[in-house]
Amino acid sequence: MADPKGFLTHDRELPARRPVDVRIRDWREVYEDFPKPALTRQAARCMDCGIPFCHNGCPLGNLIPEWNDLVYRDDWREAVERLHATNNFPEFTGRLCPAPCEAACVLGINADPVSIKRVEVEIIDRAFAEGWVRPQPPERKTGKRVAVVGSGPAGLAAAQQLTRAGHDVVVFERADRIGGLLRYGIPEFKMEKRHLDRRLAQMEAEGTEFRTGVNVGVDVPVARLREEFDAIVLAGGATAWRDLPVPGRELKGVYQAMEYLPPANRDLAASPISAEGKHVVVIGGGDTGADCVGTAIRQGAASVTQLEIMPRPPAARPGSQPWPTYPMLFKMESAHEELEAGGGARVYAASTTEFLADEDGNVRALRLVDVEGPAAGFRPIPGSEREVPAELVTLAMGFLGPERGPLLTGLASLASRDFFDARGNVARGASYETAVEGVFAAGDMGRGQSLIVWAIAEGRSAAAAVDEYLSGRTALPVAVPPTARPLV
Repeated sequence: MADPKGFLTHDRELPARRPVDVRIRDWREVYEDFPKPALTRQAARCMDCGIPFCHNGCPLGNLIPEWNDLVYRDDWREAVERLHATNNFPEFTGRLCPAPCEAACVLGINADPVSIKRVEVEIIDRAFAEGWVRPQPPERKTGKRVAVVGSGPAGLAAAQQLTRAGHDVVVFERADRIGGLLRYGIPEFKMEKRHLDRRLAQMEAEGTEFRTGVNVGVDVPVARLREEFDAIVLAGGATAWRDLPVPGRELKGVYQAMEYLPPANRDLAASPISAEGKHVVVIGGGDTGADCVGTAIRQGAASVTQLEIMPRPPAARPGSQPWPTYPMLFKMESAHEELEAGGGARVYAASTTEFLADEDGNVRALRLVDVEGPAAGFRPIPGSEREVPAELVTLAMGFLGPERGPLLTGLASLASRDFFDARGNVARGASYETAVEGVFAAGDMGRGQSLIVWAIAEGRSAAAAVDEYLSGRTALPVAVPPTARPLV
């Protein structure tokens, strides 16, 4: 245990965010450096519980008490070894994960939990700075070839594990650069892409091959893919977005979030879809919606409004969401802080009923109405109808599952049983195998829209299943079986 009295003598601390009026002028990450003494205090707060529920809260099973103790004792090199033992990409999760581990922290029963994410980020950033993160090429090659379709966190985790196991791994990505949503869905102010690029450099040095601009199923037919590879891992994510079928949806200026964010991330200075000087409305109150808000503010929007059909979440854990489950609480992300500073608004319990056009067919406003909560079926409240100016609208309402393109439909035609489950995701067995021999599925493509930690955990576990399928045995760790139910 780091400090037996640490949880009694130190409060929870987080790094300060850069001032709003400064950070909205650039695309750099919003947080300032965290002083080492403050980080040591946070590590000292870890109680090294007899039953560390943070392990259960984290799908990766991160060894959180162990690396907290090592940071407290200033043994950073051993700390990063513990961190990498369960997580291929802590620099991603430490910045992007909503931290179910912190929600499950025992200290959080009656106090603020340990700042686990911040300790994680500082460990891996220091490891890269010190040169401790090096390529780990396999000692032997198996001669087996594996195709990984999709280069998001699940695909990259599976690829790195399989490469290190000695297989020849090719990662296919239909975009022009590797990374999936890490590359073009996550704004720079949440995670600078240098963190992604340095990890990809490590993977290339280990022997993983990346092929971009390849739409598997179209550019590489299913039959050819199966002929050239001994196993296939489907890790293309849940990219079929939820739409809003109301009058005026076809108007110019109404975009899906994943039509708006990728070009903005591709060209920070001159995106073809710009919010500059426009009244912007973001429909959807989740993380993707917040990404749209922060992006629009940095592009120079005249105003930004964020809409959410659900009621405003509570500030404290409700009795219906007891510890150690992940509670749905009101969050003030950096983009929300920027929104409020600029006079924008977050509107809850409101539903869009129509998009209104100007004389040129562009959206000029939307009509919305207040609604009662989900228990009442989101029933409109009479007399609450109103218009909100909107010259750019982004729909950030989540995803329905994987796209049914030539890849999945082609594989489904070969399946020995149902290729899709009741939710429309790719069905998997106990070892991530699909209904097609030698084809496995990991991450959101099989799970549905979820968290980055679940994607990495499934990528690691699917890699172990593939390795056993190809070699008859495996030494790769299994983070979580596909049937495990999350706390979040």
